[in-house]
Amino acid sequence: MQYPQWIWHNGTIKPWAEATTHVMAHALHYGSSVFEGIRCYDTPDGPVIFRLNDHNQRLYQSAKIHEIDIPYPLDQINAACREVISANGNTTDYLRPVAFRGLGGFGLSADTPTDVAVATWKMGQYLGAEALENGIDACVSSWQRFAPNTIPAGAKAGGNYLSGTLVAREARRLGFGEGIALASTGLLSEGAGENLFLVFDGALHTTPVSAALLNGITRNSIITLARDAGIDVIERDLPREYLYLCDELFMCGTAAEITPIRSVDGRQVGAGKAGPLTRRLQDLFFGLFNGTTQDKRGWLEPV
Repeated sequence: MQYPQWIWHNGTIKPWAEATTHVMAHALHYGSSVFEGIRCYDTPDGPVIFRLNDHNQRLYQSAKIHEIDIPYPLDQINAACREVISANGNTTDYLRPVAFRGLGGFGLSADTPTDVAVATWKMGQYLGAEALENGIDACVSSWQRFAPNTIPAGAKAGGNYLSGTLVAREARRLGFGEGIALASTGLLSEGAGENLFLVFDGALHTTPVSAALLNGITRNSIITLARDAGIDVIERDLPREYLYLCDELFMCGTAAEITPIRSVDGRQVGAGKAGPLTRRLQDLFFGLFNGTTQDKRGWLEPV
């Protein structure tokens, strides 16, 4: 990773190396942070941030769930995202706003100040240079998602991602591009850090938010674009074996974008490559940034 020059930290732009926190910060010990991942894209009209306000609204929702008080208004965090992209010369394509409990007390319920930062860097293709075109091989993880009455999956919280880390590291160790987790019910949940879509007979099927998954912004975007295009979208419980039987399969997220899955557990999915509906949805999604898909909902925020 090549570090950019500037970062926004507790209200000011400062050099990357100066954005530090104490080793006794609450979040470092207990995972008490909330964050967002936001993509930036070049367009014919200049650089844009994709669904900036929607992402940062979710940041505040996650903070509310975990009783983390963000000491800045939403508009200021939105402005900080634009500011840090500009400060780094519009050369980065990923934003990471994060709010976390800092130094000021010890113990699970300690009252601590909230530190806030917005970092940016060059992400590229998260799951590999050829993943969007050629797809990846995935596996079902031995690790399950947490039960819904234990940790709130609807919050994008740092501690939640220990689950995804186990799923992802197991998959890489076994030679797969990404892992897929089951819910505590034994039904499908999501990828290590991505939502899932399966295609049967020209319709999109995706797991419900009750399956211990994060209701992704990219997931919502795909559902919206698909329905605009007359494609049926069905949110339903899905058993593991449907991964092997579906016509097409892909995972999505801010980092992964729309990544086809060509096999699961060594079983070929469909034709073993990105299928026609996956390609169509990729075209609709990336068309937002090259001008071939109309931005009907104001999702593109100029830097």
